[in-house]
Amino acid sequence: MTLKSLNINKQWSLFLDRDGVINKKMDNNDYVKHWADFEFLEGVNVALKNLNSIFGTIVVVTNQQGIGKHLYRIEDLDLIHKNMLYDINYLGGRIDKVYYSPYLDSENHPTRKPSTGMGLQAKKDFPNIDFTKSIIVGDSMSDMEFGRNLGMKTVFISENKKEDAKIDFNFTSLVEFSMELILK
Repeated sequence: MTLKSLNINKQWSLFLDRDGVINKKMDNNDYVKHWADFEFLEGVNVALKNLNSIFGTIVVVTNQQGIGKHLYRIEDLDLIHKNMLYDINYLGGRIDKVYYSPYLDSENHPTRKPSTGMGLQAKKDFPNIDFTKSIIVGDSMSDMEFGRNLGMKTVFISENKKEDAKIDFNFTSLVEFSMELILK
């Protein structure tokens, strides 16, 4: 299977993890707690502009357990996402909605990836979403499991290719993934 063989068009939906896909992860497993901490990965805004022309629906699904750990507030996260969306839209990209799970990993909340709650909420908000015509792009195995649990195609982002049955495609970045689609 290749990306080209999927015949991706506006009927398809794109689910994106945030940290490590759209923005740089913080060092030492720290969290992006404030807008000043948020830094787009190189080329991501161009990639999102390209992906905007391909996918009918684009959403972010992100675990944010730093809220559950009381390291930052929902209001802080909302401001980060408001500013992120503004910059993306200003530069010609699009994200239709951001979903986040503020719960601790130990809580096993149904919205926390790899559980499917954020995906099901997205489907409720955007009834056109067909999980068999959806792709999740993420940098963790919980993202891949989330995609598999919903019947999506999975794209693993890492400098090092990883072989796993839950991974359909490996790319080094969202930029590389978008270029593969644009150049089809």
